[in-house]
Formats: sequence, C-alpha cells, structure tokens
Amino acid sequence: MEDLLKLKGKNIVVMGVANERSLAWGVAKSLFTVGANVIFTYRKERSLTKLEKILSTGGYEAKLIVQCDVNEDESIQAAFEKIGAEVGTIHGVVHSLAFAHAEDLKNDFVETTRSGYAFAQDTSAYSLIATAKQARPFMTEGGTIVTMSYLGAERVLDGYNVMGVAKAALEASVRYLANDLGKDNIRVNAISAGAVRTLSAKGVPSFNTILSQIEEKAPLKRNVTQEEVADMTIAILSNLSRGVTGEIVYVDAGYNIMG
Repeated sequence: MEDLLKLKGKNIVVMGVANERSLAWGVAKSLFTVGANVIFTYRKERSLTKLEKILSTGGYEAKLIVQCDVNEDESIQAAFEKIGAEVGTIHGVVHSLAFAHAEDLKNDFVETTRSGYAFAQDTSAYSLIATAKQARPFMTEGGTIVTMSYLGAERVLDGYNVMGVAKAALEASVRYLANDLGKDNIRVNAISAGAVRTLSAKGVPSFNTILSQIEEKAPLKRNVTQEEVADMTIAILSNLSRGVTGEIVYVDAGYNIMG
C-alpha cells in the first residue's frame, strides 16, 4: 500500500489547523503516518502556539511551520517562496480554510451584509485560487491540491447561509483550477465532508440538529469521523487517485444521495 500511496518523503503543505479537532489536523496525522514531510501554515501567533502544542503532545515533528494570512496576497506569496526555498518541491497542498462573520450565519441569508459576503468569499473561496497560484511554481513534479467543502454548497442548510454560497464558489473554483493546472500534472479536488465537530462547525447554529438528521437519514445511519475524512484525503493526495481531478468527493456516510 505504501508503494501505491507514494507519499513517503513527499512535501505536503497543510493549511488550516485550528485545534486537534480540525479536519486539517486529522489529515496531518495521517500524513505523518505514511511518512510525508508535513509543512504547516498558520495565520496568527495564537494559532502557532496551539499548533506547536498539539504537535508536541502527539510527538510529531513538522518539516516547516510558516506564517500565512490567506486574506493577503503578499503573505501567501512570501509563505510559498519560503517553503519553496526550504524544501524545493511541493507535492501537495491541503487547503482547509473557511470563515464567515457570526452575524452572517445567525441572521437570515437575505440580511447578509456586503462586507460579510465579500469576507466569506475571500477567506473561504478566493484563498484557494491565490494559494494555487503561489504553490504552482514549486509543484514542478506535478501533485495535488485538496480543499474541504460541505453539502451546503449545493443545498440549503439552515444556518449555513453565506458560507454555503462561499462553498459553492469554492467547488466551482476547483473545477476551473483543475482545468488550468492539468497541463502541469497538478490535480485539484475537494472533499465534501460530513458533519464533524470542528471549531468551524460550532459556528453553525443548527449543527446539533444536522448531526441528528444525518444519523437518521444517511445510508450508514451514522456520522463520519475526522479519521474517515483524513483517509479519503490521503487517497486523493496519493498516487491511488492519479486519474482524478476536478471532483467533489463526498465523505458523509452517503447523506448527500438522499432526497
């Protein structure tokens, strides 16, 4: 299996670890398990402190940790130039970043502010485009970019509001980026993860209701775990999915197929 994965010794950038419950952290743990060199980005000093703590607690050693504010082009460019200078080649990027203002999630969607809409799009969708642009020059051996989406991109889910629209833009961006970067043998895909208790999920008012609905309606009659999302992400990053690009891969116990 390790030969099929071909991730041992590969340089993978993981963006968006907020705490040990983060989907990004689940992916990072799996990457460590298969022997990849894991490079982390963080936004603010408090994020760095949390990241260093969970790395230390788990006994993991990052290849590199770099500051990167995805709302600033200069910061993204500087981060990837530093990564490129340190490791040379980037083989994969895990983009697990999304944010919207609390009031734009709690209020009716029609009350979304112009600034709130723009901020959610910038942080949650445009950041993937900006990241791909800066990572591309260092992905000289091809590779994979994976982002994290959610069912709210295509269905109305109570309380998801402006984030659902941002995720829809994210998924469309995946397809257009896949078309642009395919000639460089860079694949771009999204994982549409089921409801997992992350920091972002806590901001959705109806989250507990969503968990109950999935247990009732999903074909597997349960919610998915951080580990299950991570395992599929590893498969998408790896040589196992070398013929797959521009896809939205659901890891949600089958909930998305139900009417």
